[in-house]
Amino acid sequence: GFCRVEMVAREEMANGFGIVHGSITFALADSAIAFAANAHGRHAVSLNTSIRHLAPVKIGDRLVAEATVTTLKHRIVNVDAIILNQNGDRVADVQATGYRKKEEW
Repeated sequence: GFCRVEMVAREEMANGFGIVHGSITFALADSAIAFAANAHGRHAVSLNTSIRHLAPVKIGDRLVAEATVTTLKHRIVNVDAIILNQNGDRVADVQATGYRKKEEW
């Protein structure tokens, strides 16, 4: 029900202004969310995911995404994630809802 993943933002991840694309932050959080949601023994797939970008991510920033299951029901799982930079500043937060399939791991 919890996952923590890290990455370093590279030059090819940035736009022309030197700010890392929001999709990179989203992908990092999405991976953490998927691991957390699938940790309970059944396949979970995304129904809805929403991100709030709170601060720019720069080339060279070390990002940490931490995802935690907040609600676990028979068919629905809700997961919240935060993304922090190397200074501990929150650069984004994410909320996701997943559908729990019948298939087990």
